[in-house]
Amino acid sequence: MREGEQVPEGRQVTGEPDELYERLKAFEGRAAATAGTGKDPVNEPMIRHWCEAMGDTNPAYSGPEAIAPPTMLQAWTMGGLSGHTDRSAAYEELFGLLDGAGYTSVVATDCEQEYLRPLRPGDRITFDAVIESVSERKTTRLGTGYFVTTRMDVRADGVRAGTHRFRILKYTPAAPKRSAPKGSESRRTEPRRTGPERAARGEGRSLRPRPVINRDNAGFWQGVAEHRLLIQRCGDCATLRFPWLPGCNACGCQEWDTVEASGEGTVFSHVVMHHPPFPAFGADGAGGPYAVALIELAEGVRMVSNVIGVPYDKVRTGMPVRLEFLRTDPDLELPVFRGGEG
Repeated sequence: MREGEQVPEGRQVTGEPDELYERLKAFEGRAAATAGTGKDPVNEPMIRHWCEAMGDTNPAYSGPEAIAPPTMLQAWTMGGLSGHTDRSAAYEELFGLLDGAGYTSVVATDCEQEYLRPLRPGDRITFDAVIESVSERKTTRLGTGYFVTTRMDVRADGVRAGTHRFRILKYTPAAPKRSAPKGSESRRTEPRRTGPERAARGEGRSLRPRPVINRDNAGFWQGVAEHRLLIQRCGDCATLRFPWLPGCNACGCQEWDTVEASGEGTVFSHVVMHHPPFPAFGADGAGGPYAVALIELAEGVRMVSNVIGVPYDKVRTGMPVRLEFLRTDPDLELPVFRGGEG
């Protein structure tokens, strides 16, 4: 897993004292890596491959004055196929404790980067990392475990260039739910409710994963809360961009304002999602299949969203769509697009 999808932080496990947590907490502030060295200096081939993979044509990333895309910050510190050889004894001991206690599964949950200076071809990368925090034991849909956050400070030729925070969940997978044997009856202390009655009480509902909201996109989600679809506009060259980014892909300017989309668009391309039933993604509780489309807005930018109002197998490239806001639960509203004929 944003980079992109985020594992919910989960709920704290209460009850008996957690002796393991007290041992894990003692690792906070200890080094995870010291005097690490990037395997390669910042170089043009890696920049070119990255830009080709991401479809990023910003001219700042090519030519004699090229800089590296800021989001490549972690790429220059990675260990490659041979893995990391710079982990500290404290880091290995921490994860040894977790593994030994049965928390052997791991999933990346999110990362946060801060950029302090551009990286240029030829820069030599060094870094240090620290175990920044270990959460109390939490229960998530994946299972029960601990969130571990490390912070890496990256330097270019000895000068701080950025910070990379990375969080993982070390967990024991949740046991699969087993259906009751045929012929058995569960005890009930109250009358069985119908589906609509349960929905009205907020019972038995699966909630959609929450979007990752940070300082770069908080304005977009504030607009959604006000039923406005906001597009960033560069303060220098006036180029519109979506999704929201800290700076302009066309000229690099970091000043911007917003324009409100009209809500008109067309389906540029689409896929149909088939997966095991997950009621949170179906208005009727079926959980799919459903159409996910790349919508080309009338303003010229594109965004990914669901197409509703027409059967999933009737969605077509070029189909006109109109913006709506779908409330999926009391705390989440999403921009979607209703398909039309034509």
